Amino acid sequence: MDKIKKRYLIIGIVIAIAVLFCLTFFVKNGSVKYITKEVTKDTITQYVEASGTIKPINTIQVGTQVSGTVSKIYADYNSQVKKGDLLAELDPSLFQANVDQSQAKLNNAKATLAKAKASYNYKKNNYERYKHLYQKNYVSKDDVELAQANYLSAKAELDAATAEISAASATLNNNLTNLGYSKITSPVDGTVISRAVDVGQTVAASFNTPTLFEVAEDLTKMQIETSVSEADIGKIKVGQKAEYTLDGYQDKTFYGEVSQIRLESTTTNNVVTYTVIISVDNTEGFVIPGMSANVSIIAKEIKDVLTVPSQALKFTPEDKQNAGKKYDKQGIWLLTKTGIKRYDVEIGASDDTKVQIISNEIKEKDKVIIGIVGQHQGNRRPNSTNSAVPRRMPM
Repeated sequence: MDKIKKRYLIIGIVIAIAVLFCLTFFVKNGSVKYITKEVTKDTITQYVEASGTIKPINTIQVGTQVSGTVSKIYADYNSQVKKGDLLAELDPSLFQANVDQSQAKLNNAKATLAKAKASYNYKKNNYERYKHLYQKNYVSKDDVELAQANYLSAKAELDAATAEISAASATLNNNLTNLGYSKITSPVDGTVISRAVDVGQTVAASFNTPTLFEVAEDLTKMQIETSVSEADIGKIKVGQKAEYTLDGYQDKTFYGEVSQIRLESTTTNNVVTYTVIISVDNTEGFVIPGMSANVSIIAKEIKDVLTVPSQALKFTPEDKQNAGKKYDKQGIWLLTKTGIKRYDVEIGASDDTKVQIISNEIKEKDKVIIGIVGQHQGNRRPNSTNSAVPRRMPM
């Protein structure tokens, strides 16, 4: 029995020695399995994130310059209208009565003017006749002076009648204009997107012009008004491309272009922002005024450059030789035929997942190490204090 125990003990020792030998052999010979990715030539795109509201490029607020009661409505929400089309009409009774009254006054003024002209012509001729007779001593000087006074009086009455004609005409034109204002028409071709009145409603235009309708001139061309912080506004240029998504179409990406950067700033809670306008093509009709849009403005795009995954900048082998070691320059680790090797690199642009590297030693399709099989990513240590990679940040 003791011989059997002794034999099993010897076998156990041999197995333990063999396992220890294998572990030591494999570790010394680099048997650690690394996670690698190929160095690729790719496009780096940097974004400025913003949000905004979809609006028509040109929205006309249609109001009324006169007060009255709405008697008819000819357009409703989403109605397609042409320039000059009737949208609504105020009760014209009062306006028509004013027109009739001013027309009567004008007619009376015209009659008065005709009478004044006749009197003027008679008294003017009489005055001329008396002057001729006075030269021949047929009438006295008093008769001439009386004829002259009558002539001048008739001339003044004629001037007053002429002025009355002008006043009556102006009143008539004003009342005709107000009668015209009782008909609310569209100033442009477009779509009615808002209606604020109903039949029977009284509108008052005493101090301002109430808005009755809003007409969007062209819904095939829209815009997004976004707010961009002062930290990012320097990256934005007119003509830059933009991508945006809408909550109503979460599986679809739309595209636009920066058309305007407004110089007026807005300060809210000590945060300064500027309005950036994104032009939108709405030929397909997906975009509706008032929608909220999440916008990504392409601030910078670099094509055909060497890139590596962002994780590659944070990897350092956890062996005795490299653990805790600090490097003066940014670098990445490559898996070569002879083992792993670190290369100093210069960092260029970056986006969410990859970063541009500048190096004469690294080539496309080299194997860059981003981790170790079974190693938790949180255990990786950055290999320099400058290893942080900028990411696309929302506004």
